[in-house]
Amino acid sequence: MSIYTKTGDNGETSLFGGKRIPKYDDQVEVYGSIDELTSFIGLTLSKITKKTDQELLTDIQTELYQIMSILAGYEEMHIDLKSNITRFEKYIDSVTAQLPELNRFILPQGGEVSASFHVLRTITRRVERLTARFFHSKHLLSPDAQSYMMTYLNRLSDLFFIMARKYTEEKEIAVFQGKRVK
Repeated sequence: MSIYTKTGDNGETSLFGGKRIPKYDDQVEVYGSIDELTSFIGLTLSKITKKTDQELLTDIQTELYQIMSILAGYEEMHIDLKSNITRFEKYIDSVTAQLPELNRFILPQGGEVSASFHVLRTITRRVERLTARFFHSKHLLSPDAQSYMMTYLNRLSDLFFIMARKYTEEKEIAVFQGKRVK
């Protein structure tokens, strides 16, 4: 089977069920941005060696593929977003307890792995904004499902922030009003 179908050559794509929409549609923008996020997760995965974090990131990639399929029109959700939100919160709380208290903004740096997690955090925030806009204009899911998906994405960006802090190889640089803080 060929990788190219030529069906998208005129700027349209198909959703589940065969409906054709423009590639610039908000729906395509949302699931395309999630696809970008999963690819950057894969890049970050190639840089870490801690098995539990590798498994967590692989699980997240799998969950994001399920979310993409839902946003592309597939009608069944096979993941429990509520339990995954709880899983993220437990991880965040556990790692936060081991880190220095944070009372200022920090610069997104601290080594290659830490910076990679900051990139994941910012892409996730964009996905969250796009998803909120999409849900505001189209009610593809029930209000509860939309709410869980939004909470999942919000907590995911929090998770990536904490992982960035966890993997910082050097002292974090805090900033306040555009100036470094000691």
